[in-house]
Amino acid sequence: MYTDLLDAIGAGSTDGRGIPDPATGDVIGYAPRQSADDLDAAVAAAKTAQPSWDALGHEERSRLLVAAAAVVEERGEDLAQLLTRESGKPLNGPNARMEVAMCSDWLRATARFDIPQDTLVDDEDAHATMSYEPIGVVGAIGPWNWPLMISVWQFAAALRMGNTAVVKPSEYTPLSVLSLVHVINEVLPEGVLQVVSGGREVGARLSEHPDIGKIMFTGSIATGRAIAAASASTLKRLTLELGGNDPAIILDDCDPRAIAEDLFWGAFINTGQTCAAVKRVYAADAIYDELCASLAEIASTVPMGPGVDENNVLGPLQNPAQHRIVSELVEAARTGGAHILTGGDPTDGPGNFYPATIVTDISPDNPLVTEEQFGPALPIVRVKDVDEAVELANSLDVGLGASVWSADRERAVEVARRVRAGTVWINGHAKPDPRIPFGGIKQSGYGLEFGAEGLKAVAVPKVYNG
Repeated sequence: MYTDLLDAIGAGSTDGRGIPDPATGDVIGYAPRQSADDLDAAVAAAKTAQPSWDALGHEERSRLLVAAAAVVEERGEDLAQLLTRESGKPLNGPNARMEVAMCSDWLRATARFDIPQDTLVDDEDAHATMSYEPIGVVGAIGPWNWPLMISVWQFAAALRMGNTAVVKPSEYTPLSVLSLVHVINEVLPEGVLQVVSGGREVGARLSEHPDIGKIMFTGSIATGRAIAAASASTLKRLTLELGGNDPAIILDDCDPRAIAEDLFWGAFINTGQTCAAVKRVYAADAIYDELCASLAEIASTVPMGPGVDENNVLGPLQNPAQHRIVSELVEAARTGGAHILTGGDPTDGPGNFYPATIVTDISPDNPLVTEEQFGPALPIVRVKDVDEAVELANSLDVGLGASVWSADRERAVEVARRVRAGTVWINGHAKPDPRIPFGGIKQSGYGLEFGAEGLKAVAVPKVYNG
């Protein structure tokens, strides 16, 4: 039972901060009230544990990551049930059960990667190699939209490379992350993986802490800038995965009905609350109307409601503040003369529900297009040709992901070369793979996660010359 997890992390005490269910408003548990002093204690424990964790070697650390994957699977349904109640995302579809399964998959994949080692020079005059060694203690600051999966993305690679880790979950979704760490710590040595639940005071202390060698952060651009500034005095290494507002370019040779389902879920995964989801669509005039109609048909019929209902695949927005942002941006579109093809009118009642909304005939400079809505409202901009689509896609100062859709893959790749983003998917969107590096450019941050490059990012290079 997920309530057993709440008991194990001390979430039954009303001395903590109440965490509401986004679908009902009912309190599901109480987050411990932790402070900067608690953070200091966690960092000290992680620092003490790090040398012996490193000394275990890659083979043993990999074995323990696989063991961690197994215990996550064993408690998978309990974790998914808690995640649904805390985040609002439904159990089924690309949501809670999938997120928990991806945690196990990612732990196993990270355990399997070959450790990077490069031969730089090897001839009669010189021999030099470069290996990668642990940084020490890595701080991981996670978001509320995929709290379990992104936490694993952050700490799995760090642990594999011999670091210890201190995790600070979002104030909105602490219970899930506290429970995940509790489950994983059943198999890890003491002190290796720490978690501290708290507010800005805890995050600020983690960002500046002299014994933290690296910060990994996923979240807003504004918070990323604050972390970069706070970390500067100790020259911490940083991986920052920040806001997206990803474009999708739909070329004129596409069959709108054939791509509509994949495009819809590229935008509406986790009810639109995904950094690398499609946030704006630029569609060729020749297929525009049919594409809009196909997306609206899906949006108007896909089941939305409380996540514990097995029939639902879209849920509420995680918090009232995000509901307000989506509502205001859709109203800005309406006021600006756009057509709300479906959705756009939230009903009164419990929960942070906002209907799946398709917005057409919208100006490319409307706020719903230029600002990241992070919710279930998709603007579709009509373009006359590829050049206009690429220009508009590149017009914003973000560059996390993008996608190009075409019946001709080579044509799509040619267009993708012109799009400025860290990842450009072809005929798909928001499909992370533990083997494939991922990271943003421009104001979407810097640094890579996943695969061999992700391992390098949580280590320091060391050259052996001679």
